[in-house]
Amino acid sequence: MFALADCNNFFVSCERVFRPDLEGHPVIVLSSNDGCAIARSNEAKALGIKMGDPLFKIRPLIERHNVAVFSGNMALYGDMSYRVRLVLEEFAPSVEVYSIDEAFLDLRGMEHLDLDSYAKEISRRCKQLTAIPVSVGIAPTKTLAKVASKLCKQYPKLRGGCYMHRPQDIEKVLSRLPIDEVWGIGRKSARKLRERHVYTALDFTHLEEPIVRSLLGVVGARTWRELRGEPCIEFEQTLEIDTKQSICVSRSFASEISDCRLLVEQVCNFAGLLTEKLRKQSSLCRQMVVFAHTNRFHEGSPQSYGSVHVTFPTPTNDHRAIVAAAARATTELHNSKYGYKKAGVVATEMIPSSGVVGSLFCDPASEERERRLSAAIDTINASYGRGTLKIATQSDKVCYLSENRSPCYTTSWSDLPTVSVK
Repeated sequence: MFALADCNNFFVSCERVFRPDLEGHPVIVLSSNDGCAIARSNEAKALGIKMGDPLFKIRPLIERHNVAVFSGNMALYGDMSYRVRLVLEEFAPSVEVYSIDEAFLDLRGMEHLDLDSYAKEISRRCKQLTAIPVSVGIAPTKTLAKVASKLCKQYPKLRGGCYMHRPQDIEKVLSRLPIDEVWGIGRKSARKLRERHVYTALDFTHLEEPIVRSLLGVVGARTWRELRGEPCIEFEQTLEIDTKQSICVSRSFASEISDCRLLVEQVCNFAGLLTEKLRKQSSLCRQMVVFAHTNRFHEGSPQSYGSVHVTFPTPTNDHRAIVAAAARATTELHNSKYGYKKAGVVATEMIPSSGVVGSLFCDPASEERERRLSAAIDTINASYGRGTLKIATQSDKVCYLSENRSPCYTTSWSDLPTVSVK
């Protein structure tokens, strides 16, 4: 048996943890630069606000219904996700984090338990210890567990937990599930299936496997078998640190930047954050791409999509070296004829920091000094807030919008909530 724990309207729920007065009130969370809605409470959905709606289009609706608006606060959401994961680890020997708000639990060998009560207990404990509502679906396969977790959101009487295992129950649920809502079935695949009069998940399970393979390939056949109760998608034990093969830090700006100095400062900010991410996962990068481009939505305006590749003689995560390289690359790609709307840096060709072979011409003492300096920057910024200590070419000015960002209640000492006792 597998369980899928899915946090309900996760970003909104994180904001409500520290703003309980917003319970039952319409709330939305915006993407970076306050561009569009990326999370909505049930009340906001009922008003007709859709995922991805641009803020400027829904502003009249927001003002008319007094919708609470928050800028995305990934530091808060990431920490709350980690807290939910710690609770989930109490209930299963293995947990696979699928996304920031979803995780699979491996319950194989635990079939002797009352799994319906177990699902409800997991949900109850998550709510009790983190204040985040979590829907827990348990079923014989991961795909069916996803379906079961959806039921919890649709039917509050399930009290956050659903154990779906009887064939007649599975058949009934799949008969009501549209094919495009099945995990692993995208829009193109759903269109192909509808052309064959397959409209529900149950219709899909009634197809012959050779037909499924011809239409959707091996991946589609795996989903088909999972819906029929045969586990086919492997359970992956989540590592403590998910080591990325490339890292990108980029932002869209609130207004276009044509001044070279200001653009360099912003890109250096991104490069500083990039080095922090590299060191956090104990990685070095051999190459870095620095890019900047204009606003593609300004039709008729001159456009530029510039990028510069930087190759380091020795793979590095050194703060000063990477920030300096980013500054040089930004100066090289900048053209005063253009106003840049977005910029960023990408680290590629990454290797573990333990696997680097130093150059014959390097100075070990100098490298050790730079390593200790980077470690000191990380320590100070972790203690007193990101950006407390930085290179002079980095800027204090933020050129992207986050006008409605809530405090980082759980990751910054200065943002700790205060409580008044009368």
